[in-house]
Amino acid sequence: MVTISGRGATENSTSSRFGLPEREVDGDWLDEREEIDGPVPKLQTTITVLKPKTTITYNRSPDIGFDRSINGFSGCEHGCIYCFARPTHAYHDLSPGLDFETRLFAKPDAPALLRAELSNPRYRAAPIAMGTNTDPYQPIEGKWRITRALIEILAETRHPLTITTKSDRVVRDIDLLAPMAAEGLVAVAVSVTSLDPAIARTLEPRAPHPERRLAAVEKLAAAGIPTYVSISPVIPAITDHEMEHLLERAAGAGAKAAFFIPVRLPHEVAPLFRAWLDAHFPDRAGKVMATIQAMRGGRDNDPQFGSRMRGTGPWADLMRTRFWIACRKYGLNQQRIALRSDRFLPPQGAQLRLL
Repeated sequence: MVTISGRGATENSTSSRFGLPEREVDGDWLDEREEIDGPVPKLQTTITVLKPKTTITYNRSPDIGFDRSINGFSGCEHGCIYCFARPTHAYHDLSPGLDFETRLFAKPDAPALLRAELSNPRYRAAPIAMGTNTDPYQPIEGKWRITRALIEILAETRHPLTITTKSDRVVRDIDLLAPMAAEGLVAVAVSVTSLDPAIARTLEPRAPHPERRLAAVEKLAAAGIPTYVSISPVIPAITDHEMEHLLERAAGAGAKAAFFIPVRLPHEVAPLFRAWLDAHFPDRAGKVMATIQAMRGGRDNDPQFGSRMRGTGPWADLMRTRFWIACRKYGLNQQRIALRSDRFLPPQGAQLRLL
């Protein structure tokens, strides 16, 4: 099994869901090249400009707590092997494997599109979720600053916003987020899956160190921004033993709430995850998959509304019991964080702002 330094996926294969040709890393070629030319060079990240016609995506899922979202990027350089968004890259005729984390798309027109959509007289405000399909603070945000531009518009219009990220880069925007929080307009969730650096490096190879993420929680909380910690996904026999300690550290950093989801393996994520297990945890790969299947009705993944986010059976029940006991112990989830939608002011045209 070939592993690529600094990348999560161990292969670049696809399924036939969209009739795409299968693409794989050729391990024999890599071995031969290393003998002739030296170590295999790292895969470089490429960025393509994407020009969508709209930027707000709506959903009607009954088990997701929001009905609209924004993504300024497609694909994610963090390379989290478990990412349920990987299959979306197949819509670009690219692989959900290595392509997802190396061939990225940026949407620089997203802020202008957002302003236009919020200006529609028929628009009705409700919390917009950011970070649902790709991390808004992945490394390329440092240059493109699309996320910041989107937040600037939402702050200007007093529009409610939720952010989910596993990057401490979010603290860059505290100057925008803190005033929004004072008006009940924003909440931030920071994802911390494992405190073990070795596990984190293989699970999320290009995401910031877990301690940097906890430091970000502390800074956000100190600025008065309601902050969650997501310990999703919980992976049996790899990260599940850390649940209580993660929640203790989250509370100690100032988080007010936490949540978790048992690992999900939709579509192409399942074979990618299995290959990752074989490469990094061959000693327990069978146990991990057997436990996942026990929580997913005997399959690698359960796509059903209601159960897909929770899991079923004794293993899922045990996770939930441990989670809630730890939350009570550390004072998490004591109060519901509700955002306000009644402060929304549609964007004003340039002439109106001069009056």
